[in-house]
Amino acid sequence: MKYNFNYRKICSDLLKDLPQKQKEVLVRRFALEGGERETLESIGQSFNVTRERVRQIEEEGFSKIKNKIQEHDKALRFFVQEINSTGGLRREDVLLSGLGGKEFQPQVFFLLTLAEPFKRYSETKEFYPFWALNDKALSVAQKTISAFYSKLDKVKKPLNLSDYKVSSALSSRAVESFLEISKQIQKNSEGLYGLKDWPEINPRGIKDRAYLVFKKEQKPLHFMQVAKMISSDALPQTVHNELIKDMRFVLVGRGLYALKEWGYEEGQVRDVISKVLKLASKPLPKEKILEQVLAQRLVKENTILLNLSNKKYFIKDDQGRYTVKEA
Repeated sequence: MKYNFNYRKICSDLLKDLPQKQKEVLVRRFALEGGERETLESIGQSFNVTRERVRQIEEEGFSKIKNKIQEHDKALRFFVQEINSTGGLRREDVLLSGLGGKEFQPQVFFLLTLAEPFKRYSETKEFYPFWALNDKALSVAQKTISAFYSKLDKVKKPLNLSDYKVSSALSSRAVESFLEISKQIQKNSEGLYGLKDWPEINPRGIKDRAYLVFKKEQKPLHFMQVAKMISSDALPQTVHNELIKDMRFVLVGRGLYALKEWGYEEGQVRDVISKVLKLASKPLPKEKILEQVLAQRLVKENTILLNLSNKKYFIKDDQGRYTVKEA
């Protein structure tokens, strides 16, 4: 059940009996009356005291109102209920937005800081800042994130939460909350999770956006088609230039590209014929060559036959079979 609280009134009630300086420090430190949160240093300069003295004043103010916070236990129980519903842990910006909306986020932050059992974890290289009810929640989150990361690293493709088997003790909402704190795992606009540097998760520039078009269509495409699918503003020649330079794409026909990961090889038609013959390790009839080259290149048969008739590169025996001419 959702409750509506006037968090600004709750904070005002908590602060009203404090000495003026303690009240002002807390208001400015937590931006309880608007503006930005201020540092100990900046407040100290305005008071002409050290930042350590400001910290002491802040602590004195906290100690006087910590008991009063229990008078607002209905709001605190609501906080606990909301965090428990996401596995006992929530990314800070998501939590503050969910509890306080646009209006009361500073006040919610202040109340979480003041009350038990809420614990804030600062930002690290691995995690965004988040709040938890206890260390156990963090331990479960770390194991879940590690297991999900290993799964992604193994399958090499984005996953839906339904594709990942989790402990029956964890709800999908809890798993989603755990993954939200990770800087390595992110969710794209389609709701799929992957590693942050994957183009499917964070596409960067024309090349990545083109790659996503090919992944979606699952077939070779002309660069002009790709440009239209990327954006009405994407210039075909720009797309063409990017595809040429990126090793993920292979030119398989006149203006037609495919993904190298689909098994397409780089090179001209002549190069493909040479590879087919070398892999065969024996002379091949033209029908067999055509079949294998057409699996790699979207060209006319005459184009292949024209290359095959080049005696500088290929030899035809008396049975009409072809081999590569050795240098």
